[in-house]
Amino acid sequence: MLSALIKTMRPRQWTKNVFIFAALVFDKQLFVVESFTRTLAGVILFCLISSCVYILNDIVDVEADRQHPEKKNRPIPSGKLPISVAWISLIAFVVFVFVSAYFLDVQFMWVVIAYFVMNIAYSLWLKHIHILDVLIIAAGFVLRVHAGVTLIEVERFSPWLYVLMTLLSLFLGFGKRRAELSLLAHGAGSHRKVLDGYTLPLLDQYIMIVSGTTIVAYALYTFSAPNLPENHSMMLTIPFVVYAIFRYLYLIHVENAGGTPEEILLSDRPFQISMTMWAISVIAVFYLS
Repeated sequence: MLSALIKTMRPRQWTKNVFIFAALVFDKQLFVVESFTRTLAGVILFCLISSCVYILNDIVDVEADRQHPEKKNRPIPSGKLPISVAWISLIAFVVFVFVSAYFLDVQFMWVVIAYFVMNIAYSLWLKHIHILDVLIIAAGFVLRVHAGVTLIEVERFSPWLYVLMTLLSLFLGFGKRRAELSLLAHGAGSHRKVLDGYTLPLLDQYIMIVSGTTIVAYALYTFSAPNLPENHSMMLTIPFVVYAIFRYLYLIHVENAGGTPEEILLSDRPFQISMTMWAISVIAVFYLS
């Protein structure tokens, strides 16, 4: 049962919370021990609260998931994790996270509460409204970035990163919807109601818009943000971002991947290499130039 609970908590999804480190890295505080420790604590709490959201989602969607070709094997739909145990675990984790967040930072606590309440609304209502469902997913990523901002004394963090996070998460969100629609084909609406509001051509247009806008926004950030080196060396990181976006588009359209973006991050070697090279180059620009 413990194994089933851990699986329901989706540890692989915790990779999304790496965006909380954005403020730490881009404000040049990565090697400041106190700031790093506070941010790491915030990441751990966000991992737990995001797991609470996944537990709640599986409880709410249990009947629909039992009709899904892949989700029917999850612990709650399959019966490996009783719903009563899931509820008890959910309540215990929520109380622990809120109390811990309060002692870490009051502003951070409110961000965590906002994230959880927003996702409750998403699980119960908003995920059934097309376009808005992806916007809520994007808002969750932006809140992660803002959570990192609340945990440190920010001096050089650029608002451009909020714009980039919004565009990037929209790109991932529409890619996820496309993968789901492609997988479920004509029966998509019976598994996820919101998919009735999408078509593959429409999603392709959305993806084209946000992917192109993301590249342009990142390029503008690399030479216009006030906290960057005056020699514009940040522009050298643009090719890694372009390749990562193009690689993701390839995986969506050719490999029919994208339904679980974290799986791509954890399994696709070219994508991993591109992101690793980008991270190394960003650290070199900020801390060595």
